[in-house]
Amino acid sequence: MILTVLNKLKIIETHSIGWWNEKNSLSFLRVSLGLIFIWFGVLKFFPGLSSAEAIAGKTVLKLTFGYIVPSVSMPLLALLECMIGMGLLLKKFVPLILIFLYIQLLGTMSPLILFPELTFSDSIFVPTLLGQYIIKNIVLLSAAIVIGATSKGRVTLTDNK
Repeated sequence: MILTVLNKLKIIETHSIGWWNEKNSLSFLRVSLGLIFIWFGVLKFFPGLSSAEAIAGKTVLKLTFGYIVPSVSMPLLALLECMIGMGLLLKKFVPLILIFLYIQLLGTMSPLILFPELTFSDSIFVPTLLGQYIIKNIVLLSAAIVIGATSKGRVTLTDNK
């Protein structure tokens, strides 16, 4: 009885849910990543709205050896993030957009090294809320890698079976 139910569920998953996932997963991944970048980018255009504003400004200031101040870096980051998001949504220049995305995420993750006193509590195994916020960008990076690997037919979803 249980095996029969499990076999029927496997058939349903294979023929409907699995097919639908295979057909739509990359589009959902690309669109959701694009929307996140646009959303967070737009917030940076308005001083005081982005919860990442302080750390982003401080990070750019440190990475540019004090040459790019937050009042300049925030609109530039906003523009970059919105451009990344629009490129993903419109599927335009995806390889170039992904390079910009990787560079942006490298900057986003750099406070883990540049400001460990802000991103970790007692040890590197105990991130602060800010550290957790930054570490979760690994998921965005992973999504971008999947999008890059599957663009232009390089890899398909069924290649990894």
